[in-house]
Amino acid sequence: QVQLVESGGGLVQAGGSLRLSCAASGRTFSRYAMGWFRQAPGKEREFVAAINYNGGSTYYVDSVKGRFTISRDNAKNTVYLQMNSLRPEDTAVYYCAAVLAPFSYEIKWEYDYWGQGTQVTVSS
Repeated sequence: QVQLVESGGGLVQAGGSLRLSCAASGRTFSRYAMGWFRQAPGKEREFVAAINYNGGSTYYVDSVKGRFTISRDNAKNTVYLQMNSLRPEDTAVYYCAAVLAPFSYEIKWEYDYWGQGTQVTVSS
């Protein structure tokens, strides 16, 4: 069992930055690939970024490439999402999720564990 708790969301002006954190419980964190997803009001939950178990590979949706960076610290059981050059369309609830050996990092149904989400609001 893995429990995930996100933090770091908030209100920021367009062009600003935020860093989201996701703290995981348990001693098996380093076995899991981790993903960030987001869900805006009235929309489906969508893939944002993912990182493999040891941080050696990362994946991003096209709309955030060059602006967002996913990273992890297995010693701290934490995954991060650094978000720069934020845009109003980035406004959403952001969720972290954990999965063992996924077929595809972008498919939300692959993920076994989810956090409760943290709100990110970008004003124009």
